[in-house]
Amino acid sequence: MDVIGFLQWPAMVVTVLAAWLTASQTKTRRKHGFWWFLVGNALWITWGVHENAYALVCLQVALAGMNIRGTIKNKDKSR
Repeated sequence: MDVIGFLQWPAMVVTVLAAWLTASQTKTRRKHGFWWFLVGNALWITWGVHENAYALVCLQVALAGMNIRGTIKNKDKSR
């Protein structure tokens, strides 16, 4: 397995960590969760392009848009 092929494992770990953080009731953890989701999106996109998994790449681009929206909406919350 080459280095880019290995990226699926850190991408999976980052995505799980991000999901855990965004489920938090504290604003700071949610903020970090959305940023970790964006890191995970980038890792999945890199891996997906390398593996010709273009449906996954499209999904990650859409999810990145939602995560960007989440970071913006999280700024509006008072918690």
